[in-house]
Amino acid sequence: MMKNSLKVLLALALTAGLSTAALAKDTIKIGWTAWSDAEFVTKLAAKILEDRLDYDVELIQTDIAPQYQGIANGDIDVMLMSWQPGTHADYMEKVCNDVVPLGILYTEAKLGWVVPNYIPEDELSSIEDLKQDEVKEKLDGTITGIDPGAGLTRLSKQAIENYDLDYDLQISSGAAMTAALKRAIDRNEWIVVTGWSPHWMFGAYDLRYLDDPKGVLGSYERVMAMARKGFYQDQIEAASFLSRMQIPLDDLQSSMYDAQESSYEEAVDKYIDNNVDRINYWVTGDL
Repeated sequence: MMKNSLKVLLALALTAGLSTAALAKDTIKIGWTAWSDAEFVTKLAAKILEDRLDYDVELIQTDIAPQYQGIANGDIDVMLMSWQPGTHADYMEKVCNDVVPLGILYTEAKLGWVVPNYIPEDELSSIEDLKQDEVKEKLDGTITGIDPGAGLTRLSKQAIENYDLDYDLQISSGAAMTAALKRAIDRNEWIVVTGWSPHWMFGAYDLRYLDDPKGVLGSYERVMAMARKGFYQDQIEAASFLSRMQIPLDDLQSSMYDAQESSYEEAVDKYIDNNVDRINYWVTGDL
């Protein structure tokens, strides 16, 4: 009789413990900006957090600067698009004491100015070549950029100054930039866009980076998950999962192209179906 009572008490204690753990799983707020790589990685993480770890996830779309501030003041739990060490250095300088890196999501990321490969390299292969009058005329004195808060926009403004270029940087968005690129390619026109890898446009079009002999736009970067202080302690399962989440660049770029051909949700489902062992490791830590 005593043994049966102990078993019942133990079962009740275990049940209570599980209920408490479940209640402790607050909604995780993830910040993101509508850049193709960030959208895929963020929606992939959200899907796994919801389906495999039973979290509720709220995606908060905003510019990059408010994301860093949101993490620093605790309004956002995590962002999955922190470009280090150069691209987001100015943001990190302001919040470095109030945010915590969780881990590297992918490596060998790159920023630069991009042109279609049908533009002859003997006419335009380097940012220095943009000074030539005939090149400037073909480009209408314009570099097609993305959103104003992006680190790439800041660095592109710096490149125009450092290279002493008489060009306008057309501020728009990632989607507007790729739309302008498609229009130019359809018409076989010259265009220079501010670009980055990974990006689906490199799977869709034949493109190349312009040489940057002064190194203004930086070298290879790593993209990291960045969290608010205390996130690891509050939500250790989610934080541990995100700290193990790392995607080969070629896989990411292929999935981004899939997303353009279908949708990000379908591309996420396809990636999960095709990478069961990798995702099991992210979730459990078991090899």
